[in-house]
Amino acid sequence: MGETLFIAHRIPFPPDRGDKIRSHHLLKWLAARGTVHVATLGETAADFSAEPDLARVATSHRLARRPLSLPLAGMRAIAGGKPVSLTAFDNPDLREWVAHTVATRPIDTIFVFSGQMGQYAPPDFAGRVIVDLCDVDSAKFEAYALQRKGPAAVLYAREARLLAAEERRLAARADATILITEAEADLFRSRIGASPAHVTAVGNGIDTAVFDPAKVSLHPDLATEAGPHFVFTGQMDYPPNVEAVVRASRRLMPAIRSVHPDACFHVVGRAPDACVLALDGVEGTRVWGEVPDVRPFVAAADIVLAPLAIARGVQNKVLEAMAMARPVVLSDEAATGIDAVDGEHYAVGRDDEALVARILALLADPDRARAMGAAARRFVIERKGWDAALAPLAVLLGERAAARDAA
Repeated sequence: MGETLFIAHRIPFPPDRGDKIRSHHLLKWLAARGTVHVATLGETAADFSAEPDLARVATSHRLARRPLSLPLAGMRAIAGGKPVSLTAFDNPDLREWVAHTVATRPIDTIFVFSGQMGQYAPPDFAGRVIVDLCDVDSAKFEAYALQRKGPAAVLYAREARLLAAEERRLAARADATILITEAEADLFRSRIGASPAHVTAVGNGIDTAVFDPAKVSLHPDLATEAGPHFVFTGQMDYPPNVEAVVRASRRLMPAIRSVHPDACFHVVGRAPDACVLALDGVEGTRVWGEVPDVRPFVAAADIVLAPLAIARGVQNKVLEAMAMARPVVLSDEAATGIDAVDGEHYAVGRDDEALVARILALLADPDRARAMGAAARRFVIERKGWDAALAPLAVLLGERAAARDAA
C-alpha cells in the first residue's frame, strides 16, 4: 500500500472554523485507513500549540508559519502577476519538505486541501492527485467585484481572473476535483468543461456527539436576560459573514424590534472587523468576538440566523445549529447543499421581508419552533454524519487501489 501526503493551507487543529473542521475530519478519515504525512501552515499561537495533536495523527508532518500578511502578499502578488490567495500561502520551506517527502516515501496519493495549496504538488509526481477546492473561489471573488466599486472592484476582479486560471490548471492536473456541494460541482464543471467523473461533490458533515444540546449548558447572559435572542456564529473578518451580520443588525433587527422591543442579536466569532465592531449596541446587537465555545450561545438562542447573500458550499454554522436542535432562519444561499425541507427542518427567507416574516412567525409559535429544532437534529443525525459525508472518498481512493492490484 502506498502512503498519502495531505497538504492543507491551515493546520487541521483545533477544528474551530469551517475550513479547519472539514480538513480535520478529512485528515482523520485518511489516517484511519493508512499512513498519512501532513504539510500545513500555521498563523496563530493556538495553531502552533495544536502541533502535538497533529503529530498524534500524522506519521510525519511539517507545520510551517504562513509567511505573509494579506497586505504584503497583495503587493508581492501584484508585482509577480500572481493571485494574492496563492502568494499568501507560499512558503519555500514547506515546498522543500513536500518535495523531500515525495522523493523519500512511497507516496501513492497527494490530497490537496484548498486551491491555494495546489502549487505545492510536484509537477512530476506520478501518483494520484486529489484536489479538494471546497468552493469555486474564483466565482466568489467575481461576486465580491460586482458588489464593490473603484479599486476594490478592480482588485477582486483581478483575483477572480487569476484564480479561475489556477482552478483550470488544477482540474487538468488532478485525477479528481472535489467540491462541497453538487451545485458547486456543477458550477465548476460549467467553468472548466470537466466531465462529471472528474469532478465530484463530497459534502460536509457534523459531529452530533459534540453538538448535542443535552451536553451543553445555556450561556447565562442569554438564558437570564430579556429576549428573544438571535445568534450568528462565524469567522468575523470573512466578507460574507460581515455582510450577513450587517444585514441582520441594520435591516432585520429594526423590523423585529418593532414587535419585540427587547430582541437581541448576538454576533459570536473571532476577529470581528471594524464594520462588525461598529454594530455593537445597534438595534440590540452585541458583538462578542472570539469565545471559548460557541455552543452555549447556540443552545440559548431562540433562533439562529444565517442571512448570507454569498455562501459557497455547505454552511457548517447551519448544520451545527440544526444539530443543537435550534430553529434556523436562513437565506436561500445559506441553505445550499443541505437538502433539508423548508418549513420542517429550517425556515428560508428569500429577501429581508421574508426573513423577518419567518422569524416573527416562529417567535409567535414556540411549539412550532421547538418542533422545527427537534426535526432539524433528527435530520442531521440521520443524514449529515461525517462517515456518511465522506463515503464517496472510499470510491475515489478505492479505484486507484483496484487499479494497482490489477497491475
